[in-house]
Amino acid sequence: YQMDWYLESFLDLSEDLAGATAKGKRFAIMWGLKGCPSCKKMHEVHLMDPKIESYIRDNFEILHLNHIGSRAVTDFDGRKLGEKALGEAYGIRFTPTIQFFPEKTDGLAVARGQAREVARMPGLLEPPEFLAMFRYVRERGYDSLSFPDWLKKQA
Repeated sequence: YQMDWYLESFLDLSEDLAGATAKGKRFAIMWGLKGCPSCKKMHEVHLMDPKIESYIRDNFEILHLNHIGSRAVTDFDGRKLGEKALGEAYGIRFTPTIQFFPEKTDGLAVARGQAREVARMPGLLEPPEFLAMFRYVRERGYDSLSFPDWLKKQA
C-alpha cells in the first residue's frame, strides 16, 4: 500500500529528517508488509478518513519501508543497511509500526535503535488514537508525558 503523498526518498534518513524539518514537518517511518491485514486496514480505513489523512499529510513526511525489503537505506550513523536489517536494528517486530523521530539529527548518529525515536506506534491503533499519536508527536507531548497519560489529558 502506498499513498501518493508518501515521501519520495533517496533512503538517507538524516537527509529525510532534515528535509521534513525544513518544511516545518515531522519525520516518521512507517513499516509495512505486503499482505498484512492491519496495513490494509490502516490504508483503507484510517488513511481514507479526510481528517486523519490531511493532518498527517500536512504535518509529517512519511517514509514507507518494507519490513522484509532489500532496498539499501542509509541510517543516521551513515551505515547502509537493507530495509529488513534496518528494521531488525530498530527492533521492528511486526507491521504496521510507525517510528517518530526528533526534529533535528543532533545526537542520532551516536544513539542506537529505538533510543533515536521520540515515539513509536507498534501496531494499529483505532482511528481516534491513531490520529492522536500523530498529534502527540506534532505537539511534542512526549516532552512531558507518556502517550497514554497525554491521551487521558486530551479526553
